[in-house]
Amino acid sequence: MSAADLEILQQKFPDAVLGQNEFRGEFTVTVTLVALHDVLRFCKESLGYDFLLDVSSLDHFGQDPRFSMVYELATVDDRKHLRVKAPVGEEETVPSACDLWLAADWHEREVYDMMGIPFANHPNLKRILMWEGYPFYPLRKDFPLAGRPSDMPDVAFTGVAPLEGGPFVTSCGTDDVVRREPRARDQK
Repeated sequence: MSAADLEILQQKFPDAVLGQNEFRGEFTVTVTLVALHDVLRFCKESLGYDFLLDVSSLDHFGQDPRFSMVYELATVDDRKHLRVKAPVGEEETVPSACDLWLAADWHEREVYDMMGIPFANHPNLKRILMWEGYPFYPLRKDFPLAGRPSDMPDVAFTGVAPLEGGPFVTSCGTDDVVRREPRARDQK
């Protein structure tokens, strides 16, 4: 059970554990950023958390430290689940977990892309959803809901669809095959 793992982590990293929590059978441990990688390595190698489910981040806009990193760990057989959190300041860099779990790669890139949190020793830290050179981080709480102006061309359109009436567009709601299926118009 994860409660015993929390005790082990408290004993192994007494100065690093900032807090523990159990809510509805889910266990969370909050650790210092400096000890985060060591704690994650210990969870994998000694406690058996061999499956990284997710890496995410939280924006506590207006608080210091501003961000939190969140790692969802589990065992492959789903016997145990543990959430590991670490507070991160705006100018701090998070140690990458890619050397522990290959699955951390794209998760960390998404956190970097959407929140602007950099990762040390990441093998390919570049944007994964937004284009390179985009100057903003869309999931930060200070990002406006309507978005920001961009130099990118508008690729969406509201006019007539270019394939309207074309060979691959059907019109539902009629029993007449010629009217329903444009490809059948020549079959009278």
